[in-house]
Amino acid sequence: MVDAVVVGSGPNGLAAAVVLARAGLEVEVHEQAETAGGGARTREVTLPGFRHDTGSAVHPLALASPFLAAFDLPAHGVDLLQPAVAYGHPLDGGRAALALRDLDATADGLGRDGEAWRRLFLPLVERWRDVVGVALSDWRSVPSDLTATLRLGLAVLEQASPAWGARFRGEEAPALFTGVAAHAIAPPRAIGPAGAGLMLATLAHAVGWPVPRGGSQSITDALVAEVRELGGRVLTSSDVRSLRDLPRARAVLLDVVPRGLLALAGDALPAGYAAWLRRYRHVSAAAPVHFALSGPVPWTAPGLAGAGTVHVGGSRAQIAAAEDAVAHGRHAERPYVLVAQPGIVDPDRAPAGAQTLWTYAHVPLGSTVDVGDVVQAQLERFAPGFSDLVLARTVRRAVDLAAENPNQVGGDIAAGAVTPWQLLFRPVPRWDPYRTPLPGVYLCSAATSPGAGVHGMSGVHAARRALRQRFGIRVGADGLTPAASTPAARR
Repeated sequence: MVDAVVVGSGPNGLAAAVVLARAGLEVEVHEQAETAGGGARTREVTLPGFRHDTGSAVHPLALASPFLAAFDLPAHGVDLLQPAVAYGHPLDGGRAALALRDLDATADGLGRDGEAWRRLFLPLVERWRDVVGVALSDWRSVPSDLTATLRLGLAVLEQASPAWGARFRGEEAPALFTGVAAHAIAPPRAIGPAGAGLMLATLAHAVGWPVPRGGSQSITDALVAEVRELGGRVLTSSDVRSLRDLPRARAVLLDVVPRGLLALAGDALPAGYAAWLRRYRHVSAAAPVHFALSGPVPWTAPGLAGAGTVHVGGSRAQIAAAEDAVAHGRHAERPYVLVAQPGIVDPDRAPAGAQTLWTYAHVPLGSTVDVGDVVQAQLERFAPGFSDLVLARTVRRAVDLAAENPNQVGGDIAAGAVTPWQLLFRPVPRWDPYRTPLPGVYLCSAATSPGAGVHGMSGVHAARRALRQRFGIRVGADGLTPAASTPAARR
């Protein structure tokens, strides 16, 4: 018997394992794949010597997440490299909008909309820790800064309503924000995408959008090493098909989406709770395309060569139309394409002079379409001559993603739709959405609040509840600091 078992070694599962192990518990992690990491892995998928992130690639939350900030990734050997430009957005005609770490410099580059951009983000940047605290909370706690919460809420309502076009007059600024909001894989004029866009854009000016040296796997490796250093076990190639397959434990934390819980629990779940899990919705998906290039992307617009992330899709109206098509089950002729070019700060990702390029296009859930040509055409649109640099490319259809990571149902890398209902009641309408009706069994995946992203906070929220409810141990909101009113955690 062990104290706690975690199923799944994505960022949330590993965060939960670290929190439990730091509290002095004996922890065992089971991962069905050959390597740990879930959505934070790095492999050679095109040509030898070209290292590609197969899930997330750029990590503003590595510096901003309360858990990862307390864990201190740099102190655990993770070198977070800052591109000169956090993210860029090309437009037709050789133009581009650039988001820099410096808010004033960003505003200066946006012309007549610069002051409007500054007014939107300055209050959020000044209170960025509180903004992150609200966005990455369990959504069941009273915010520590009500002023920051109000300002974030008003900004979300503006960008999620017909008023989203009232602030800006030009084309660059609204496109720059829409490209960030589209990370939510949903039509950008909605609550979820607006909130995600505001937080991510705020972090670009507050902490930057860093790229881990060597790839996202370095974050995973640091968390795995910590679990093992604390006496825990991380078992890969361990395919758990049923909760009955697990060793006896006082707490079981599952880094799985609702259908994964249904499969593991079988008929043990109460009928009403199981019915809610079956109602959980996956809507849109992503299809990754990895490129091995003989040199840097030949962007037409100046500044994009220094951007760690590039949002390819054109104007605000063009991105909105593409995302609307995907949300209605259609493939966009010119899809939104998210691009990361880590080689601009991490040249060792590829042989000398060459580059790895990470991209994905938004597609309907369960898409069986190979989007390689359409993604390459979108890149060629803003970087003529791009195709001449392609040494190899590897395409993953959305329908195939779940074979490697079962949480990515139909290619849904966000672990569930970002509708207002599923943001607030994720995955079921319960005051404690992490605790299941099964004694000692908790959900800790991105299908619980606060949702997708490499932040670990879903795992932290679940682990804190397990510690308190099963072991009588209280820890702070970051999961690593002992609560002031509780005896020190067992070490």
